[in-house]
Amino acid sequence: MPVTPDPLRIAVVGGGIGGLAAALAAARSGHHVTLVERAARFGEIGAGLQLAPNASLALEELGVLTAVQHTAVAPPRLVMMDALTGDQITSLDLRGAAYTERFRHPYLVTHRTDLHTALLTACREHPAVTLRTGHTVTHVEQDASGAQLHFAESSAILTADAVVAADGLHSRLRQALVGDGEPVCSRYVAFRGALPTGKMTGRMSQHAASEAVMVWAGPRMHLVQYPVRRGELYNQVAVFESDHYTPDSDDWGTEAELEERFAGTCQAIRDSLPLVSRDRRWPLYDRLPIDNWVHGRILLLGDAAHPMLQYLAQGACQALEDAVALGQALGRFPDPADAFAAYAAQRRERAARIQTNARRFGEICHLEGMGATLRNVLLSSRTPDDFDDISWVWTPAAAGVPAL
Repeated sequence: MPVTPDPLRIAVVGGGIGGLAAALAAARSGHHVTLVERAARFGEIGAGLQLAPNASLALEELGVLTAVQHTAVAPPRLVMMDALTGDQITSLDLRGAAYTERFRHPYLVTHRTDLHTALLTACREHPAVTLRTGHTVTHVEQDASGAQLHFAESSAILTADAVVAADGLHSRLRQALVGDGEPVCSRYVAFRGALPTGKMTGRMSQHAASEAVMVWAGPRMHLVQYPVRRGELYNQVAVFESDHYTPDSDDWGTEAELEERFAGTCQAIRDSLPLVSRDRRWPLYDRLPIDNWVHGRILLLGDAAHPMLQYLAQGACQALEDAVALGQALGRFPDPADAFAAYAAQRRERAARIQTNARRFGEICHLEGMGATLRNVLLSSRTPDDFDDISWVWTPAAAGVPAL
């Protein structure tokens, strides 16, 4: 009879969406997982996020899709509007037969904290997952026998057979392993948040009632709106390019610039803008793709591996795909080196393609003048059941087959 290999001891660094998903996937594949998070308690900040069908598939494979659907909204349409004229440019039908037959899994919008809570609950309930907060990894040493994680808070050492670096955009482990400097600032900034739907009036309440995802595209700016948390909250994200960007300074992308950039927009946006959250500004970053996701016993996952701009709404989706691919590889290969190689082979090219195309879609969204006119004319000819341009994003690569 074949001998079942002993479970690996896997350390996951980072308790965000990618880290929790990776921990859950590794545990479900039969391994012991210790997740370390530097914050004193688990939590997720931000507002809404979109979960395309590739993310819904990943959540189903992680066993948490039903929990996420309990609070999420399944929008009927994705709609692109002209931010200046208020005219519809194009839309996609997310509930029709063409969508269902092609993708089979729902398109969802949810609050980040709701997704994070569903993953955290699943990790807490899994007997093979240990969660530790208040642990800041300073560095990792590795040799032929394993890896050792060192922490800022104590002299204690965590020993593991493999390490998953899911420590986000400013990953300390990526910097130590890859050394490619700081993330690239796009000079764009976002103001975002969710407000109770009861506070909305007029056209805003009509948009909320429709449950559609509204994308208002304009010159060097856009506004995204959709309901979350069973429709009780309405998420708004106002994004614009700053003329005053300065490296190593926070004195750019201000509220005054926000108002100035959106001043010439249509009435629907001007009605919405006063209700966009101003508590915090979010500079938008990404990086160029890299090939070296695996470094001995350490691999990169999520934003630590492939931070991307939000224009294809795939940041969290790709982290979830990473987690599922990692879990599948760990289930197939007893040697972590083989598992990591299979994971990277499956995910690298696809994530890189989405990274680069997210930049391009942002450029299309933010066109002005004749460029915007041509964009509108071309997109207006598309039918709501034409998914040809986006289907490659919403359809994950098959396990073991690198994306083209």
